[in-house]
Amino acid sequence: HIYICLEATGVYHEALAYALFKMGVKVSVMNPAFIRNFAKGLGVRGKTDKKDSMVLARYSALIRPRLWQPEIEDIRILKALLSRLTGLENDLQREHNRLEKADISQASKTVIDSIELMIEQLSNEVNRIKKLIDNHIEQNPKLKKDRSILKTIPAVGEVLSREMLSVLHSRDFKKASQAAAFVGVVPKLWDSGKLKGRTTLCKNGPGRIRAILYMAAIVATKYNPDIKIQYERLLKAGKTKMQALGAAMRKLVQICFGVLKHQSEYRSQAI
Repeated sequence: HIYICLEATGVYHEALAYALFKMGVKVSVMNPAFIRNFAKGLGVRGKTDKKDSMVLARYSALIRPRLWQPEIEDIRILKALLSRLTGLENDLQREHNRLEKADISQASKTVIDSIELMIEQLSNEVNRIKKLIDNHIEQNPKLKKDRSILKTIPAVGEVLSREMLSVLHSRDFKKASQAAAFVGVVPKLWDSGKLKGRTTLCKNGPGRIRAILYMAAIVATKYNPDIKIQYERLLKAGKTKMQALGAAMRKLVQICFGVLKHQSEYRSQAI
């Protein structure tokens, strides 16, 4: 059997991965951060296609990474819509920032009118994409049911539920810890340097989802019984607020994984 190991490069690796999979080739797609760290461990300096190929070959031979599987079509569509929504929302925020700057600097009415027109158009498109996302989920019985289950979790609303759908259905996670690691909310212990003895999030996964999880975790520390108890216990144990919030983010992912795995609504373990 032919086996090929690739680095994930935005969306550019996907066409090759799908083509190879259709040909019956075994494929692994690796996080570039893992490969860079492995290369440093080998003492590889510089970056060329030849060196990268050598590092990938040695990594795959030593680590034996899991084989890549294509996502189902409905999840690919959902992820593409979510990515588009994020881009539009970022553009909209930039236009709002420009409007604030234009108002402060007393820019001409022509400039302000232009910015306000862009804000209106972007806002309309944001709302249109949100409706497309909701319609896509509603038309898929499995996604619709799973989203309704996720929304029974306190602090999981419209935004986080659709993001967690895209994450938890994008891989065949066997354990909640695997999902948490994929998102990048598992702790990393520092054994040396000025951070010695402290833990931080590994941040290996998509930053967009961690940002959404962070805001949801803040809400969860007040309204989700299990996470509230954990958060207060960690603070009493001397953990910083950021460390306790990191644990809350991880717990939230684990709860989301659990309710979908068991196909049951959220029930607090704290009661």
